[in-house]
Amino acid sequence: MLEIPTFEDIQEAAERIRPYAHRTPVFTCATLNERFGARLFFKCENFQKVGAFKFRGACNAVFSLSEEEARLGVATHSSGNHAAALALAAKLRGIQAHIVMPENSAKIKIAAVKDYGAAITFCKPTLEARETVLAEVVEKTGAILIHPYDNAQVIAGQGTAALELLEEIPDLDMIMAPVSGGGPMSGTAIAARGLAPRIELIGVEPEAADDAYRSLRAGELMPLTSSITIADGLRATLSERTFTILRTHDCSIVTVSEAAIIEGMRLIWERMKIVIEPSAAVTIAALLENKVSISGKCVGIILSGGNVDLNQLPW
Repeated sequence: MLEIPTFEDIQEAAERIRPYAHRTPVFTCATLNERFGARLFFKCENFQKVGAFKFRGACNAVFSLSEEEARLGVATHSSGNHAAALALAAKLRGIQAHIVMPENSAKIKIAAVKDYGAAITFCKPTLEARETVLAEVVEKTGAILIHPYDNAQVIAGQGTAALELLEEIPDLDMIMAPVSGGGPMSGTAIAARGLAPRIELIGVEPEAADDAYRSLRAGELMPLTSSITIADGLRATLSERTFTILRTHDCSIVTVSEAAIIEGMRLIWERMKIVIEPSAAVTIAALLENKVSISGKCVGIILSGGNVDLNQLPW
């Protein structure tokens, strides 16, 4: 049976990671409020350790391990943010992290993982290659697998961002977050339903990686047929666990174009003077393309990360 985290698990995760993770700020922008006709509250996970919300889940998973479980280290596959997050969490606990990364991962993310002391093994940029190489690494090292999103402790940790947001802004009508493998949106959904049962939950993913959108419409897991998107952190596919959470917590999914992702990223850089990565910009893209009705509403937006290769900006 699938282990599905509860609201209480998210509350426990918040206490567990408190000594290590930042309580990130919530920003507003009068210009964007006026432009979109709503009150927008941005949970700035680009200011989290490793520059992304992923540290929350990795930290909770690593510090949930017993001493015996942690002894041989931890392992995962990731294109960057979860890799860096797990590497740092392992370093803080004093254990080894083994990371399988696609060979086309962003250089800035590879550098970060190395800086945190992880052992990197590169693989071809396909999900099959990631999983095959990771299985080999786990067999060789005996490390505990900490999946990027298909892990109850990771999901509970991710949910702490929404928990903090709703503690600070309790009258939200809606929360929007990016969707990839579904970990952060799953944690967001569980946390939000625990504090505000009637809140609207909107997940956003690229049109070029729309498996969550198709899966929820079909009522069953649909394969990811393409992942050629600038939002490099959103190229994973839902698991049975995250699909179940999104479906049972009444989450809606919308998709956005590559052009809108780039426009949304630039809009936040220029108007809010903060750095976000393309994966974080999908929520803004949804507003730009009128994919969500927010007029007059109080909307929380999870800005998932800010790890960008400044030599590869899309404008």
